Amino acid sequence: MNPDTPLLTQTLPEHSAQDPTLIRAVLQSRLKELDRKIIVLDDDPTGMQAVHGVSIYTDWDIPAIRQGFAEKGEMFFVLTNSRSFTRARAEQVHREIARNIVAVSRECGRKYIIISRSDSTLRGHYPYETEALRQEMEQLTGQKIDGEIIVPFFSEGGRITMDNVHYVKDGDSFVPVSGTEFARDTLFPYTSSHLGEWCEEKTNGRYKAADMIYITLESLRHFSTKQIVWQLEQAADFNKIIVNAVDYSDLETFLCAYSVAVGRGKTFLFRSAASLTKALGGIPDKPLLRRVQLIQGLHSNGGLVVVASPSEKTTLQLEMLHLSRLPVLFIEFNQHLVEDTPGQLEKELERVIVLTENGIANGHTVVLHTRRKRVDAGQSVHESQLVLHSKISKAITQIVSSIHTPPAFLLAKGGTTASDVISGALNINRVSVMGQISPGVPVWMTGVGCRFPDMPFIIFPGNVGDETTLRDVVAKLLEPPERDNL
Repeated sequence: MNPDTPLLTQTLPEHSAQDPTLIRAVLQSRLKELDRKIIVLDDDPTGMQAVHGVSIYTDWDIPAIRQGFAEKGEMFFVLTNSRSFTRARAEQVHREIARNIVAVSRECGRKYIIISRSDSTLRGHYPYETEALRQEMEQLTGQKIDGEIIVPFFSEGGRITMDNVHYVKDGDSFVPVSGTEFARDTLFPYTSSHLGEWCEEKTNGRYKAADMIYITLESLRHFSTKQIVWQLEQAADFNKIIVNAVDYSDLETFLCAYSVAVGRGKTFLFRSAASLTKALGGIPDKPLLRRVQLIQGLHSNGGLVVVASPSEKTTLQLEMLHLSRLPVLFIEFNQHLVEDTPGQLEKELERVIVLTENGIANGHTVVLHTRRKRVDAGQSVHESQLVLHSKISKAITQIVSSIHTPPAFLLAKGGTTASDVISGALNINRVSVMGQISPGVPVWMTGVGCRFPDMPFIIFPGNVGDETTLRDVVAKLLEPPERDNL
């Protein structure tokens, strides 16, 4: 955190006077009337942070989209991993996805809602992904998309929006997001915490903050859905709609108004964090998962924890895991060798693979982590930085794919790393989300066809939790089986 960044010290506004259960019931009734398939395009695997019991597809071809439409559930995810792509590749993929969605929609006669799910701390290929979707769909359908709804609220991760300013919880305070390490990201930097100004910055002034539509907490807390519907009906030419939210009732109240506006013929795309998917999908709360639900009985093999996210938060969490004295084996991978003399990286990979394999086979849970010094390509070289990150991620994937002993569990720290492991090492095509092991930390159970079937796969985002969360999750996974029955 930047020490000069002002903290939010005022008391958060009181919860809505409306009954949250009633708001949710109204929302579900209105969404049922709309009868739309909800398609979530996730730019890394962490977007399932708030849901359970939904399907995730790692491909977006016609058969995968068709299977998603045919499912009984109202929502499915498509994992694009586009945050790790170049801008050109991200745009290309989203145009392809748009074509396939439109084709399947026509084929089955079912309308849809698209959510472009990205980072709650505002990193990612914005606005290029949603603009690619908009352009392709408008060309294919002849129907204009009136607005883009911006909702980075993520309750489970402590991300809130008040007075159009987006905040990140840090201890007992809330920090404007531009004052965090995430705004200084080497790939996706930005300077403004005001979401309208952030949109103006990211669109290079094509959309002006002063012209955007703002959904206030005041109108949400007074359940002023008529006012909000009127605001949404004014949207045109893909203008931005900024949604303030401090709790789920705020988000669900907005969605009540949204469903009315859509029912009257308005069209929108969402750019959101993970909480929107839970609210729009009507996903009920579920208790945090316990070890007994993930690892049945005794397991002779050790687990594998892969820590590759270079964020400051992850580094602090790794340090706390080191200090915990949990029975784990730490193995450092020197990712800086991707830039070194040819042959050095291969030797390092061979060393790490042997140590990791032996550790897991001998019943040790291995914590495989990169050096904590970030590898940077320098300033203002966005594409070069992406290529460098891709090389490192591929090296990590090669390590995991070279292991033959099935781990008791696999935890991947960092969304891009998790996605590359999914596609490059585990061969997952479709999977269902079990739930969360800690707030904002989703768990998948691998299935038939996966390289390691029936293995819990924990996807731990780089920007989630406090300094002890990684330690606590690993401790939960290492608990003796009998403790689950106490």
